[in-house]
Amino acid sequence: MVMSFQFPAYFTAIFIITRVMSIMKISKPLDVHHKDIRAVDLATKLSVDPSAIESASRDFGGIVKAEPEAVLHPSAPQDIAALIKFSYSNSVPFGIAAKGHGHSVRGQAMAENGVVVDMRSMENKRRNGTGIRVSIDRLYADVGGEQLWIDVLNATLEYGLAPVSWTDYLYLTVGGTLSNAGISGQTFRYGPQISNVLEMDVITGKADFLTCSPRMNSELFYAVKWVRLLYDDFSSFTKDQEHLISKNGRKDKSALDYLEGSLLMDQGSPDNWRSSFFPHKDHPKIISLITKHGIIYCLEIVRHYDDRTKHTVDKEMKQVLHGLNYMPGFMFGKDVGYEEFLNRVRSGELKLKSQGLWDVPHPWLNLFIPKSQISDFNNGVFRGIVLERNITTGPVLVYPMNRQKWDDRMSAVIPDEEIFYTVGFLHSSGFDTWEAFEDQNKDIMRFCNKTGIMVKQYLPHYSTKEEWVHHFGSKWKVFQHRKYQFDPRMLLSPGQRIFNNN
Repeated sequence: MVMSFQFPAYFTAIFIITRVMSIMKISKPLDVHHKDIRAVDLATKLSVDPSAIESASRDFGGIVKAEPEAVLHPSAPQDIAALIKFSYSNSVPFGIAAKGHGHSVRGQAMAENGVVVDMRSMENKRRNGTGIRVSIDRLYADVGGEQLWIDVLNATLEYGLAPVSWTDYLYLTVGGTLSNAGISGQTFRYGPQISNVLEMDVITGKADFLTCSPRMNSELFYAVKWVRLLYDDFSSFTKDQEHLISKNGRKDKSALDYLEGSLLMDQGSPDNWRSSFFPHKDHPKIISLITKHGIIYCLEIVRHYDDRTKHTVDKEMKQVLHGLNYMPGFMFGKDVGYEEFLNRVRSGELKLKSQGLWDVPHPWLNLFIPKSQISDFNNGVFRGIVLERNITTGPVLVYPMNRQKWDDRMSAVIPDEEIFYTVGFLHSSGFDTWEAFEDQNKDIMRFCNKTGIMVKQYLPHYSTKEEWVHHFGSKWKVFQHRKYQFDPRMLLSPGQRIFNNN
């Protein structure tokens, strides 16, 4: 499905992404040399090169592998539409999946025995040589879904513009993150990335081009005041987070622009691959705290400023911190550039790549937990399962969001409460040890089900239709109707495994 959106107020984007609607497996291999494919001029853009097939059969998760019959390297959205039209009109249709930067973790962007569309092939081939075009009046930008967010940031900053809602890692495609909502520490204030879309063009599973739309805002910041606070008490940690996200009005002097929480556990250093923050001289006292308490909770907050507000930002940050119950003496802060902050994960990625530790299995688990049950989750999971197993070495995120910032018409499923938490276990493992993390993930889900915690998965992965129906709940009928309406032959996104499970 090719989607084209317009983004946070004064920021427009056009995306090409495949989303939500899954497919049935095909019963025979696709003939990439079929005369009908040659007739629609796709043969020269379909690759069966072993290296292309191998790349398309893997993802960042490193757990699932599914080989397509071919990889399409499109030069324009019309090539994707032609492929979908060909499959749709075939007596035995084949699955089609769009792949951007390959950062899915459970094979969602794979198409076994079908065709994977390499979206990055369209980079710099659209819109007269660029897939990111800022309008003359600087009120919006047209952005191809194949573009990386880091490139969107760099291109829009040149015009004094920037989107307001991001993901922590910027080397992901626009279409890829939007197909999953797109969340980070800005979500409590600005909503997920998908809620900031103004207009979107899509290609359906029938090869039709359609345009959809809502709305929002954007502004530019030149630097950030970046602060981390440490807590030994989970109740104080969550209470302060909930207090801070309640102050999200644009004119509120104590409003923040970013908030995330995380766990610090016994893993050698208080820093992790996502960012190096704490002064090295303070590492011993932080490690001593972790050793004493088992888990220390870290609250990370950011306030943007520019030349007009640089003389008042310190005073405003003091107002933000006033009354918070973090541990005395454990407040750390620094000033960094806006782009440096947004791209903070990149240095960790490059370091891991240099050590051969990036392209390894990533058995991640991402959850949404209702506010009323986050304390039970802490007691049973963080201080129970996680500490007892003692295998968690990657980042563990835990921070709140405001439901009112989400559009309930989206297919993304969130808890019913006004405030809910996202929890992310961002594990990295060896090729022979990932199953231990999978077992822990299953233990966590079993605990939630047994104790009645109304958990919802973000980036969900289920193996049966019954589990998917339960996941979507009251949204299932509408979701299923849209699938049949826009992708009646179940061509798109077979790797999601929603409609092709029994």
